[in-house]
Amino acid sequence: MDQHIAESIGRPDLIRLDDRLVCLRFETMKVVSALAAVRHLLDTGVVRRGDTLLDSSSGIYAYALALTCHRYGLHCHIVGSATVDHTLRTQLAVLGATLEQMEPCSDLKLDQKRRVERIHEILAAHPEYHWMRQYHDDVHYLGYRAIADRIREATGTDALTLVGGVGSGASTGALARYLREDAEGAADVELVGVQPYGSVTFGSEHVTDTEMIIAGIGSSIPFGNVSHELYDTLHWVSFEAALAGSVDLLRRHAVFAGLSTGAGYLAARHERERSPHRTVLFIAPDTGHRYVDTVYARHREAAPIADLAPREVTDRSDLALPWSRMRWNRAAA
Repeated sequence: MDQHIAESIGRPDLIRLDDRLVCLRFETMKVVSALAAVRHLLDTGVVRRGDTLLDSSSGIYAYALALTCHRYGLHCHIVGSATVDHTLRTQLAVLGATLEQMEPCSDLKLDQKRRVERIHEILAAHPEYHWMRQYHDDVHYLGYRAIADRIREATGTDALTLVGGVGSGASTGALARYLREDAEGAADVELVGVQPYGSVTFGSEHVTDTEMIIAGIGSSIPFGNVSHELYDTLHWVSFEAALAGSVDLLRRHAVFAGLSTGAGYLAARHERERSPHRTVLFIAPDTGHRYVDTVYARHREAAPIADLAPREVTDRSDLALPWSRMRWNRAAA
């Protein structure tokens, strides 16, 4: 029996969509990394009950850290993006978390820069606070070991392709690392990262998606815990294509998930068709509730996914909307 709701929320579902396509579906994925990271900090004496944990978030991590602080008797202080919605603000307030929300800004790079600057101001005033550094500290990898074990048990690691948003690197990077440790390094696990256009992580900052940059799977500032050498292939997916993927996933498989899941689903279907002997698993990090108005209300605009295919590129200078694919071959940053 779970001792706290955070443990239940962090436990994913494995859903087989067809014989070679599997969805790893979370209600809120970052609870996994937050719980394990904070447990480690408590066990090692870095923080103690009653301390304040601090970080920046565009939404999902704020909820995960607030739940974790509630679980372990800690205080939570979040510097939030303007994208934090009313529902999440209300939940954070009731959970006892402090939220400082940035003013609306059309420039994501400026929004992230302002949040980081505010973090440093808070730390200068409160050096006793612990900055979780979700984008830079490998402690956030720890929670995914148990998820990797579950994937291995359910699907095996014989010719497995893992697809998911790169984001901070903690989810896809950690899962690939732990899965590849199986069978004394003999596990055949390919890692396919999904990025929005405009993200600096794999060098697409020169391409602009006028609709939006998909927060959570990309970044306009460098992230310290992305291990580029873990990735075999990259897909860059626009808002338009991700919307089509999200709508098709709900219509075809009844999986109601967020926009980054739609992007991952498109990439996963493509990788499955390219490799008929591999099982492809893609990550659905959250539900679709936050995207009802911005994505699902526009379902009639969604292009049939059969009409979509990635542009194959060998150099990032050739990246183009709405969807591009490139072999990364586990190269360094």
